[in-house]
Amino acid sequence: MSTHSLPTPDPGRTARLREALLAAAFTADGLLDLLGAPAYAALARSETVPALRATRGGGPLETLVRLFLLQRPVPLERARAALPVEDCLADGWLEETELSDAGRQVRARVDVRPYGGPEGQDWWIVSDLGCAVGGASGIGAGPASGVDRSQLVLGVGGASTTLAGLTVRTPVARALDLGTGSGIQALHAAQHATRVTATDLNPRALRIAGLTLALSGAPEADLREGSLFDPVADEEPYDLIVSNPPFVISPGARLTYRDGGMGGDDLCRTLVQRSADHLADGGYCQLLANWQHVADEDWRDRVTSWVPRGCDAWIVQREVQDIAQYAELWLRDAGDHRESPERYAARYDAWLEEFESRRTKAVGFGWITLRKSGSDRPAVTVEEWPHPVEQPLGPTVRAHFERQDFLRATDDAGLLAARFRLADEVVQEQVGLPGAEDPEHVVLRQNRGMRRATKVDTVGAGFAGVCDGSLSAGRILDAIAQLVGEDPVVLRDRTPESIRLLVEQGFLNPA
Repeated sequence: MSTHSLPTPDPGRTARLREALLAAAFTADGLLDLLGAPAYAALARSETVPALRATRGGGPLETLVRLFLLQRPVPLERARAALPVEDCLADGWLEETELSDAGRQVRARVDVRPYGGPEGQDWWIVSDLGCAVGGASGIGAGPASGVDRSQLVLGVGGASTTLAGLTVRTPVARALDLGTGSGIQALHAAQHATRVTATDLNPRALRIAGLTLALSGAPEADLREGSLFDPVADEEPYDLIVSNPPFVISPGARLTYRDGGMGGDDLCRTLVQRSADHLADGGYCQLLANWQHVADEDWRDRVTSWVPRGCDAWIVQREVQDIAQYAELWLRDAGDHRESPERYAARYDAWLEEFESRRTKAVGFGWITLRKSGSDRPAVTVEEWPHPVEQPLGPTVRAHFERQDFLRATDDAGLLAARFRLADEVVQEQVGLPGAEDPEHVVLRQNRGMRRATKVDTVGAGFAGVCDGSLSAGRILDAIAQLVGEDPVVLRDRTPESIRLLVEQGFLNPA
């Protein structure tokens, strides 16, 4: 049996395999307990020596780590103590190696990585050998694994978990995972969507996504082959669209999992622009993206121009790399640094030539969330936020758009009549010289969600501090005016703009 063919599992045997994985504690928590934090973190960097040292004991969990994560052959009898080996051989999860001095041995034919679900579920993400992390240059990946490098399917990475944490998880009827890869987004969506459709240009990815869902005990998804929205062109609209697309801006389309095959950032632009046609009213489209920073152009204007009519948007730039850093990152991802210096230099030059031809000076990475509001006054927020955030952010994303609805529907008089609550875990910091009677400025800081900080004046600090939902904003301002000796009419006139900013940024919530 060739190493590049994939398992074809029987449902009953798959259930027995899942039970064996659980019995051996081959779970995210079990791995951490066995390996310890340093070895666990090293494995995420595709460094295997610490994990090899931690799995010398020969118990069932050590055997499974060596089989599925380290891609080491193990003696047949050791595998039999951990797994229903005959089932795994029959379905193709394992295969026997050539006879050696060590006797009969088996090895894994796919990478299986434990993954903890958001509510404590024990799941497993299937990927090509050596591709659980680390890109196409990971351990065992590429020609040695028997798979055409261009068709490799990666497992869980930082981008995957970021998107999973960003996604709004309200119950929906229909969800679409566009460019499913190993199926992690479809697996999450299956927990709160009645029907999940998953698409990918790579038929191998669809097979592997099906394995991820089956092994994790999730409902089956409707798996469809094709590019972008082509496989669902005539379908009813979706309540949720998620995508970790092949967003890398590259000269050509060498690797299906990362290179979209369109020039520059056209793939991300096309995905965003076409999404509105496939969203139900009130539906969300959430994706990761790269965009070009072009000479003499503001990147905010570039990305804002992608937003389709009738959609609110929240676009967050998380990172910016100059073109040399960007090229080096993705050359390493593909393993090009391991080839001859001449070939590496030629490919590096091709990347820089591509960027020069497009007048690209840097590349931004970030999150794009659209919501189909149908408003003729869409709320579009574009910002740069490279700072740490609290995941999962899905509830924060949903609350952002709910506050946008409130602000759009509320004029200044309505704002003063409304009641507000200070968001959870907001603290106040006073900054000034030691011993000074008054602070130079006051800062409100969030310890949840986006973890923003904003300067406020003494009126803003006092206002926020008493917002507990019991009094209207106008009555609070009248009381503050009396305390500070200011005309209440003047204070009411100049404060709504500040209140709107505090609401927009999530410091205050409508009661």
